[in-house]
Amino acid sequence: MTTSYRDALASLRQTDGSAPVPAVTEVLSAPENRHLLEYVVEDPFGAHVFPGNESGYSPESFLDDLDAQLTGTAPIHLWSYIPTCAYRCRFCQYPVVLLKGSQEVTEAQANQWVDWNIREGKLWLARVPALASAPVGEFNVFGGTPSLLPKDAIRRLLDFYRENFGFGPDTTIRFEGDPSTFTPDKLDLLAELGCTKLSSGVQSFDDPVLRQSGREHTADMCVEFIRNAHRAGFDWVSIDLMYGLLDQSVDSVRRDLEVVLTERPTAVVCTKLHLKSYTDTRTGVAGVQPAAWQLPDYRDRLVRAGHRWPPLGEQYQMREILTEGLRAGGYTEHPTMYFARDGLGPEKWKSIMVDQGLQEAEVAIGLGGSSSCRASEAITDVNWKRYAEHIEAGRIPLGSATAFSGRAREARSIKMALSTLRPLDDRPHRERFPGESLFAEPWREQFDSLADRGLLRLNEPTGHIELTPNGEVLVEAIINTELNAR
Repeated sequence: MTTSYRDALASLRQTDGSAPVPAVTEVLSAPENRHLLEYVVEDPFGAHVFPGNESGYSPESFLDDLDAQLTGTAPIHLWSYIPTCAYRCRFCQYPVVLLKGSQEVTEAQANQWVDWNIREGKLWLARVPALASAPVGEFNVFGGTPSLLPKDAIRRLLDFYRENFGFGPDTTIRFEGDPSTFTPDKLDLLAELGCTKLSSGVQSFDDPVLRQSGREHTADMCVEFIRNAHRAGFDWVSIDLMYGLLDQSVDSVRRDLEVVLTERPTAVVCTKLHLKSYTDTRTGVAGVQPAAWQLPDYRDRLVRAGHRWPPLGEQYQMREILTEGLRAGGYTEHPTMYFARDGLGPEKWKSIMVDQGLQEAEVAIGLGGSSSCRASEAITDVNWKRYAEHIEAGRIPLGSATAFSGRAREARSIKMALSTLRPLDDRPHRERFPGESLFAEPWREQFDSLADRGLLRLNEPTGHIELTPNGEVLVEAIINTELNAR
């Protein structure tokens, strides 16, 4: 047993006496699940990127694959990444660009990023002809903090996408921002421009926890955002909550839950603090600069100064408080850790991407965007200077691409579907992959192993495979450490 594994077990067994021991503790403590425990100690949240298994793939080949799939496609997911932020949170490892200086200077910087994003969008349309007519299921403007943009820049950005891509009556438009930047006049503008969904990184309703995280908004601002968004008539108001943050306690998370159940946002995304780099796991896109909290010396200084990192056992108690409380409070989880009010979910963009019967393409335009189709996937350059050079030279700024072998396409499909927490169905799998079955090798042996460890149940007569409650909690670790192509 290595020291790191002993430390992981010790951290798992440290709990708060005011809450039950997490149900997943016994499974994670089992020697046969050591790899799962080692993963969850610093795991990044979720599965935002499903990387291919054939590296060195040409970005041009990816664009050809995408164009072929988009011909006659079902609705796709379209992103516009605007990387601008007013400051950098201490947990953030995404590629972001800080706006600094006078209002005149920051507005010029913001407009420059809108210019580059629109120019990149035109390059995609010219290189991937089928993209212009591909129906857009949901269009997301994410970041960064795109709500920092001046109002005329927001209008120019949304007008460009609506006029040049396949928007229709069923397309939904979603906009992300910091609670403090969703001012009433910004909300009015977004509603006027056809946005019906908002997402905001609240993270916590505990002011000391927010300050330690480097957030510059307050809990009251978060509540005000939710109320203003409801008053403005937005159909979907989603907030992000994090657990495992510096100085966060089980009681703090209980209070977060109480605020959520009082204010009733449409959706809540619950995120475990991620300290391991996305570069190591490829479950997300990391920028060129690590988060402050990813630096071991910095973390150690915080501890010496009297601060506290919640141990793994408390983190799972926090997760149970949120998941059980939200379910009891009228929210449904689909996909993992994405909760929507009963009858209103699932999250449309995630459904387009991961539901077993959909799993359509996504196109992400902007710094660090992650785009994919069934044959391959690509990530846009995360270095803003290189990104700008590509745009100025008239090139789509893809930094890398990977392809999926035939077996890896199966694995990716299975992992995506498992993340929805819905039962896998062998019928659509056999239709998509002729001659293959979830109940045949190589998957049968891997599913049997998970079943033997109490993480899923197989029902061959009905053709269904379903995660157990412990499997649902550990699904992110499972799909990132098991069920690999062989």
